[in-house]
Amino acid sequence: MIKKLTPYIGEFKLPSLLTPLCMIAEVVCEMVIPLMIASLVDDGVTVGNLKHVVVMGLAMAAISLLGLLFGSLGAIWGAKASTGFSRNLRQGMFEHIQTFSFANIDHFSTAGLVTRLTTDVTNIQNAYQMILRMCFRAPISLICAIFMAFRVNSQMAMIYVWALLFLSVCLVIILSSTMKIFPKVFEKYDELNASVQENVSAIRVVKAYVREKFESTKFKTASGNLYNLFVKAERRMMIVMPLMQLTIYSCILLISWKGAHLIVGGTLTTGELMSLFTYALQILMCLIMISMVFVMVTMASSSAKRIVEVLDEKSSLTNPEQPVYEVKDGSIEFDHVDFAYGDEQDKEAQQEKCVLRDINLSIHSGETIGIIGGTGSSKSTFVQLIPRLYDVLNGAVKVGGVDVRDYDIETLRNEVSMVLQKNILFSGTILENLRWGNKDATEEECRHACELAQASEFIEKMPQGYETYIEQGGTNVS
Repeated sequence: MIKKLTPYIGEFKLPSLLTPLCMIAEVVCEMVIPLMIASLVDDGVTVGNLKHVVVMGLAMAAISLLGLLFGSLGAIWGAKASTGFSRNLRQGMFEHIQTFSFANIDHFSTAGLVTRLTTDVTNIQNAYQMILRMCFRAPISLICAIFMAFRVNSQMAMIYVWALLFLSVCLVIILSSTMKIFPKVFEKYDELNASVQENVSAIRVVKAYVREKFESTKFKTASGNLYNLFVKAERRMMIVMPLMQLTIYSCILLISWKGAHLIVGGTLTTGELMSLFTYALQILMCLIMISMVFVMVTMASSSAKRIVEVLDEKSSLTNPEQPVYEVKDGSIEFDHVDFAYGDEQDKEAQQEKCVLRDINLSIHSGETIGIIGGTGSSKSTFVQLIPRLYDVLNGAVKVGGVDVRDYDIETLRNEVSMVLQKNILFSGTILENLRWGNKDATEEECRHACELAQASEFIEKMPQGYETYIEQGGTNVS
């Protein structure tokens, strides 16, 4: 999965490398400050050395500003790397989907593909940014804090070690149970998007039949299912923060009690105790960041699996090794053609549910024929086999005397014109929509086509004529 997604980092490898380096530099600055506080208290405030207080104060300010600089640069480069990664991933997915055959698209719902291109990619973007920033910063900061605590006093530092072991076990138990929920969450996202898409695209039908309440109920059900799963996950995660705070504040109480005895015994100074308190708070922040990373990565792993499913999908229609680039004439022949929808790998199951069986037909070039049949009798399926939108199960479809599977796909489809049963208008001008069939068509050719279709009079009455803008789906025209 990681191997499949890594190439989409592309030109953002440098920001991806600079981000963790800046985070490490920021951690170093943060770890030095508690030691400087200890020195300021023990060698400055306690003994009344004002010069040392001023020097250490200025040094701490300089280190803090340097840490701020590294943190800001890490945030900038991290944002650039993660947004660039998501941009490349979306573009790669979209371009890959364009190669799909109808059979491939049948494997995924439209809502599912939309969710993968939006919500799932956003989850991966957020997780990638967290990995670049927190996944390096938090563990290194945690290790450094414990190391520095051991340097100050090994007895006191052992309190942190036991606390970490306890929290680690608790986190593994909580997160492992939560991870099972997120794959179900994205299935519910698909249902939610499907409900919205259906309602918006068919809003005129919904209003005409006064079905607003029914659609609202359907959406409420989909939204409620998503809500319930998120609540279930959050209930398991909500214990993480109180557990961490309880553990760390217990550590602080133990440090206070143990530290007081060590100070009285002369083996620990006040400044060193203050630095241990600072390290305790830093460890708390590290643990919070690590838990956030785990949650984000858990969600992103589910999203990544769904995205890889799309990227791994191979088009069922491919060009032959030596394709034919010329269609000699417009003759069409169906030679003992069988066709069935379904999984192309399971030929036996398809054979049992053929919608076209043993079709034999010859159409000469220039001949006009009509195919008549009731609704659902596979007339559209029959036509879709000619430009090879699907492959036949058995037999062969020939155009110009050549099996359609031997042609270059683009060449074949450029020569076979289709007027689909369902009219589709894209956002853009009327001219841009007319040129979908031929991107190089002149305006005169487009006007002539509209005259033949009896549409020119209607178009020319519009204020901007052929430059009139059409909304998606043609919602602004009759």
